[in-house]
Amino acid sequence: MTAIAATLREGWIITLRDLRHWQREPWGPIFGILFSVMLVLMFGYLLGGSIALPGGGDYLPYLLPGVFALSMMFGIEATMTAVANDSRKGVTDRFRSLPISAAAVPLGRAGADLLNSAVELAVLLAGGLLIGWRATGGIAGALLAVGLLLWFRFAMLVVGVFLGLAFRGEGGVTAVQVLVWPVGFLSNAFVAPESMPAWLGFVAQWNPLSATAAACRELFGNPSGISGGVLADHAVLLAVLWPAVLVAVFLPLAVRSYRALSR
Repeated sequence: MTAIAATLREGWIITLRDLRHWQREPWGPIFGILFSVMLVLMFGYLLGGSIALPGGGDYLPYLLPGVFALSMMFGIEATMTAVANDSRKGVTDRFRSLPISAAAVPLGRAGADLLNSAVELAVLLAGGLLIGWRATGGIAGALLAVGLLLWFRFAMLVVGVFLGLAFRGEGGVTAVQVLVWPVGFLSNAFVAPESMPAWLGFVAQWNPLSATAAACRELFGNPSGISGGVLADHAVLLAVLWPAVLVAVFLPLAVRSYRALSR
């Protein structure tokens, strides 16, 4: 328990270091927030009301939770780029020279990005309210939905830290940036899996992003766009389990990659 507390304390120190860096150069987080707001406005106005849902209901309330979840996934790119840059510039090597836990650096970076993500999500929710989206599932449900979005974001950040440590070259960063969009769109973020070809709908239904989006729609009281299947019955459970699996797999891999940097 003492070792865990020490790791968390060291990770918090690294989190504060990254937050102070953003105070001097705030443009990265600001542009990230503006990009997410653009997604809400663009898809809300361009696609809102133009797509019929299999389960019925208006499209805009269906769309917004999907955009919220998608914006949480996009954090993987910025985190990977920042970690890769720190590694190339020797910042990570300086961390390695300190008597701190190997898990502190990945957790610290993910913690800083998660705090930034909380601000980003608040802006997105406000933007959704401005264009007519409403959460009708009650305060408790809305708070749980926000918690699931941030939990999914944390899992994506851990994956991003691992990728930034394992694939530090420009090619690796570019490859992930190219792949994030297809993986994000191959989900229920914009259309219901039931409207897709059977094999494609099956893949989209088991996308971790789809679980978070479906759970948020349920908790926000928005149309689900589904009439049956695993997401209809167990969306909230899957939205808890998928990020837990990703963290359990990629956090040890990130720690291992951090330890292997000097080999």
